Amino acid sequence: MPIYYNQQEKSFKLRANNTDYMMKIVDDGYLAHIYYGNKLPDEDLEYLLRFDESPFTPATNDRDKSSFMDTLPMEYPCFGIGDYRESAFKILDEAGMSTCDLRYVSHKIYRGKPQLEGLPATFATETSPADTLEITMVDKPAGLEVVLIYTAFQKLDAITRSVIVKNTGDKPCTLTRVLSACVEFDEDTYDMITLNGSWARERHIERCRLHIGKQMIDSVRGESSHQNNPFTALCTHNADEDNGEVFGFNFVYSGNFISEAEVTQHKKTRYLMGINPMDFSWLLEPGESFIAPEVVMVHSDKGLGKMSRTFHDLYRNNLIRGEYKDKRRPILINNWEATYFNFDTEKLISIAKEASKLGIEMLVMDDGWFGHRDADNSSLGDWFVYEKKLKGGLKYLVDEVNKLGIKFGIWFEPEMVSPDSELFKVHPEWAIQVKGRELTLCREQYVLDYSRKDVRDYVFGMMKNILDSANIEYIKWDMNRQLTEVGSNALPANRQRELWHRYVLGVYELMDRITTEYPYILLENCSGGGARFDPGMLYYSPQIWCSDDTDAIERLKIQHGTSMCYPCSAMGAHVSDCPNHTVGRNTPFKTRGHVAMVGTFGYELDVTRIPQEDRDMIPAQIEEFNKYNTLVRTGDHYRIGNTFEDITWDAWMFVAKDKSKALFEFVQILGRPNERSRRIKLKGLDPDAYYYEESNPDVKLSGAALMNAGINIAKQWGVDDLYGDFRSKILHYIKV
Repeated sequence: MPIYYNQQEKSFKLRANNTDYMMKIVDDGYLAHIYYGNKLPDEDLEYLLRFDESPFTPATNDRDKSSFMDTLPMEYPCFGIGDYRESAFKILDEAGMSTCDLRYVSHKIYRGKPQLEGLPATFATETSPADTLEITMVDKPAGLEVVLIYTAFQKLDAITRSVIVKNTGDKPCTLTRVLSACVEFDEDTYDMITLNGSWARERHIERCRLHIGKQMIDSVRGESSHQNNPFTALCTHNADEDNGEVFGFNFVYSGNFISEAEVTQHKKTRYLMGINPMDFSWLLEPGESFIAPEVVMVHSDKGLGKMSRTFHDLYRNNLIRGEYKDKRRPILINNWEATYFNFDTEKLISIAKEASKLGIEMLVMDDGWFGHRDADNSSLGDWFVYEKKLKGGLKYLVDEVNKLGIKFGIWFEPEMVSPDSELFKVHPEWAIQVKGRELTLCREQYVLDYSRKDVRDYVFGMMKNILDSANIEYIKWDMNRQLTEVGSNALPANRQRELWHRYVLGVYELMDRITTEYPYILLENCSGGGARFDPGMLYYSPQIWCSDDTDAIERLKIQHGTSMCYPCSAMGAHVSDCPNHTVGRNTPFKTRGHVAMVGTFGYELDVTRIPQEDRDMIPAQIEEFNKYNTLVRTGDHYRIGNTFEDITWDAWMFVAKDKSKALFEFVQILGRPNERSRRIKLKGLDPDAYYYEESNPDVKLSGAALMNAGINIAKQWGVDDLYGDFRSKILHYIKV
């Protein structure tokens, strides 16, 4: 078993593949962090804790406790007992006091991994096993029991952490800070990498050096957000794609979060991740429990690329579930950028007819099919068919589309309500609001209070009526605004600050009901594009709309950043019309296809109106996608180019697990005059094997040569068409 407890030394070691994580119970029952990194021999590393060093860290049993608390590398630090660094846990007891003092009382080690009730989380499988350590800490005066849950995956350099807080006393207690993970690093010589941006510019890479004080990203928007993704990597200054040590952290949660690194007075680094404590509290009555979401921790000694591939493997095999977990997703065409709100039954059938001739497998009807919705200022919450547009009803439309050999999908925005809707007129109290204050409109809509069971039941019933009425095989679940005036008409005053978290739990519950009731339906998440691209959503939907920016060139940065911790097979990516609706750019149809092929692949355009030349390319594009999808979906991903550093080109690879095949994709963003071919080194191949490129089988080169010497990518007039801006090329390497 990869989790060990040394009774004599009172130390724990978790081994996840080639990674070790070590803790020790020190004097008085405090749990100290010792080590996190490459695996080590079994030996006592207590000396790393510096019990005998001065100043202000007196020896065991003869010490100034406050100084001891402020320097000890704590595994789960509390507030109020002399540790002046950022805490992971804070309370407000019945007397109004915030001090908490957690001490070790027991532990247990077992095979497998527990579920977290009501929350998404990774899981163990027979082919990807895991072992779990639960450490129980107690604060006797507060009557609190805190269970620290660690799971180590045997075949991956991945460890997960979560926390369960139980009120074992006879008095209520309010939790004001319950983070999920804390890791102490003995140096400050790290860079902090985060994924930041905005709508249509999600998950751009930001890298900065740590400095004295606190550096953080967070969300207080009620969702993981466009602006900051719940991912952080701490890495050595020299770390790049292939070299250096990296510690990656990803929060399996879709609401408010905090990710913070604090460099302390002694130039040590404390890293914390969990639910954002801003405006958070949770009343814990006697006998009640609170479960904190899971943090995934990944260690790499070979750069960012290895970290990413570990995340990808973990999420593909141990997070994503359902019928489409290991399947190629249907190639769909979505009518949003094709028609926006201006469509009817006839128009959708015309798109489906043309799409069926071209090999497209599914038509998705986007926003505008319900209530009386002709713009984004009405009808949300009224999930019944807009008969003016869909003459003959939904079933008629779906049946006609199905007759063409095309599957049918539909768009919902079930968390929202419009002021003019029938639902809001009847139940204005169902919107999130603060009594006596004006409700803030955003995109002409309010947010439904998903902390309420009656709201969730009503919405589920409306969705069920639609899903049962026709052969619907796909849902695009959208969420187009963030939370304001966060209050609930159904919660008492002392529980109002629970709404942020209860809202997310309500969303998870409804998604779970939908996917349980309709397991054959492919659920794709969306939130104004990519505002909830997080592992919490991946648990319910195997793919997430990556961004509303469908421009292929803009997508290079978005998809590059997203791949830092999320598998490419989860990225909703489409070929869109040109000039692109977001940036007005014209990009060749071929390039748009190659960039979209990195993800789930589909079309976001009107196939009845695009140029015939583009239309004629679709069957070959689809054939190409089908040919390489297994490799893209299951292979190892290697980033080669980096448009954050060089805006003129980009490149990446997918390599089969057995290294028998590899797909190399290249995009020339900007053409340059008088330029020789680019020399690009491939990655991930077998150095001792020989490969040939499929279009040139007579030339065989060693994996060593391809990776160390590289290949030449030339600007050519004619066949390869790398002459000009926004051009692309793919190469398929096959092992001899």
